Amino acid sequence: MSAHQEVASVARPNEAGCSDPPAAGAADDKSSHGFNLADLDRSVKPCDDFYQFAEGSWKKNNPIPADQSDWGSFEILQQRNEGVLHEILEEAVKDKTASAGSNWQKIGDFYGSCMDEAQIESAGVKPLGPELERIAAIHDSASLQAEIAHLQRAGANAVFGFGSEPDFKNSTQRIAGVGQGGLGLPDRDYYIRDDEKSKQLRDAYVQHVTNMFKLLGDTGAGASEETKAVMAIENSLAKASLPNVDLRDPDKNYHLMPLSQIASLTPHIAWAEFFKEVKAPAVSSMDIGQPEFFKQVDADIASMPLADWKAYLRWQYVHALAPALPAKFVEENFNFYNRTLTGTAEMLPRWQRCVRATDAHLGEALGQYYVKREFPPQAKQKALVMVKNIIAALRADLATLDWMSPETRRKAVEKLDAIDVKIGYPDKWRDYSPFHVDRGSYAGNTLSGNTYNFDYDAARIGKPVDRGEWDASPPTVDAYYRPTMNDITFPAGILQPPFFDPNRDDALNYGGIGAVIGHELTHGFDDQGAKFDAQGNLKNWWTPEDLKNFEERGNCIAKQFDGYTVEPGLNENGKLVEGESIADFGGLTIAYAALQKALADKPAAPSIDGFTEDQRFFLGWAQIWADNFRPEFARLLVNTNPHPLSHFRVNGPLSNMPAFAKAYECSTNSPMVRPAAERCRIW
Repeated sequence: MSAHQEVASVARPNEAGCSDPPAAGAADDKSSHGFNLADLDRSVKPCDDFYQFAEGSWKKNNPIPADQSDWGSFEILQQRNEGVLHEILEEAVKDKTASAGSNWQKIGDFYGSCMDEAQIESAGVKPLGPELERIAAIHDSASLQAEIAHLQRAGANAVFGFGSEPDFKNSTQRIAGVGQGGLGLPDRDYYIRDDEKSKQLRDAYVQHVTNMFKLLGDTGAGASEETKAVMAIENSLAKASLPNVDLRDPDKNYHLMPLSQIASLTPHIAWAEFFKEVKAPAVSSMDIGQPEFFKQVDADIASMPLADWKAYLRWQYVHALAPALPAKFVEENFNFYNRTLTGTAEMLPRWQRCVRATDAHLGEALGQYYVKREFPPQAKQKALVMVKNIIAALRADLATLDWMSPETRRKAVEKLDAIDVKIGYPDKWRDYSPFHVDRGSYAGNTLSGNTYNFDYDAARIGKPVDRGEWDASPPTVDAYYRPTMNDITFPAGILQPPFFDPNRDDALNYGGIGAVIGHELTHGFDDQGAKFDAQGNLKNWWTPEDLKNFEERGNCIAKQFDGYTVEPGLNENGKLVEGESIADFGGLTIAYAALQKALADKPAAPSIDGFTEDQRFFLGWAQIWADNFRPEFARLLVNTNPHPLSHFRVNGPLSNMPAFAKAYECSTNSPMVRPAAERCRIW
């Protein structure tokens, strides 16, 4: 975990997937290669609420499964992909002839150790023993800091995040970076807010931490005292943390300093010893993502009692390993982080949790087998054609923007032409040979995986950036843009229905994966991406007047989303979702333009199921955001996630698009048509 969020993605992180088969009309029904008319709610006019019109019956007919926090197109496709991975892993786990050290052996043994509940129960907390003894042996500041470093290698969120990252000012090199962290609640505001729901969540969190200490064998009184120590440290870290809106601003989160300056900022932190303990290369400088946070960490290391630190580190360690421990730990962890925080009623089946764990630790090893089964070359080729068409549409759009000067336009086109496109899977697969996996301890394999991944990342410090590396495994249902790489990536996992189907008509594909492609391209020019140049460096390439014009247009989007009510007293945070909403609006605009160009030389197509090509384009957009949310999960997303909720990310951009109003013959006073004075326009 480095100081920065380097990825802007189309999907939000969640806990999707379910063991039940998809409902009728769900994402992997390939019989019609189109839009399921049964999803429509014809009691609602498309010009009044397009999302409800397009997906109202789907929402009614697809209740959230008990083991889900939400249920929609992303989750259904993820479930389908996980079903494929499940088949692969079941074959691997049964293969007694797998070559030792091969990827086939590793994915089979990792999955097998996860599925061996009897061994996990028998081992109890013994796998935690050596690390808990190290924590108990802390006797001074030096041993405390050594243990913080040791726990980070083991996968614990101990105090702060450390890792490699592209240098924002020299994107060809990877540097060391540290960033705020160390919290057990989702965000700093959960420690600070005084509303009743926040207080209730904090009380539930305190009880959860106490319960985990009890499961480790601590007495009731001792567990309560340890929890007070945890909360004292986490409250201190939270108060010093930047809010999530500020974390989106790269200028506020990049502070490359020589070690001598860092030593003055944090005189009580022995950074040279830290680097040795985490087995990272020695460096002469480092990016301190949030200097005020690290000033507080330094003060806490100097002032907080060692007994409090020991309690905090014990908590962070058991929390990190809870999914690999006996059922009582897993259930307690689920009770707070799923049942309380997201409203999820039941745990995912064991096989699905093990599939996800294997993908998380050995994603490219497992992904190779997924690609062979699910992503033929012709699918990749058609996706590449769409990407090229949409890039061409954005290039043409940039040439016509009346608010952008020729100087800025030239640099924008230069940046667009430099974007690297990645489709399906990496050209070079990751080497997992240092990662030892056997059929024994699941907790042991998890620790080995955490350490391998930490070391893999730390070893990149001081080396040139490898622009061929991916940040997601091939089965992932997502896509992303990286500003420091200036690249867009579309894993094979998302290049499936309902997002993409090479056998259906262009309108639905352009409204689905086409808009997703446009979304990721537009991230290069959203409120974050626009601060990076064609080479991925944090550098202003705008004229002052153009930058002012662009920021005003972004503020229009933020103001629009501020007005969307999630529940009484809770609205979308416009500045938090500004970047993703700019990308949605831009993605739809250029995907629509690309569709018009693709159809220009073809005879006019007849309506399909009563919908014109333009109408189907917008139905394709709505289809990918079909979703039902539990209210607890919706609140969590609105408070912490830069993606708006599905209803708003469908209707929001469409209400700014004259093409939508024309396609559905909406009057100027329709709810889905923003008044001209309030209409946002960027692309």
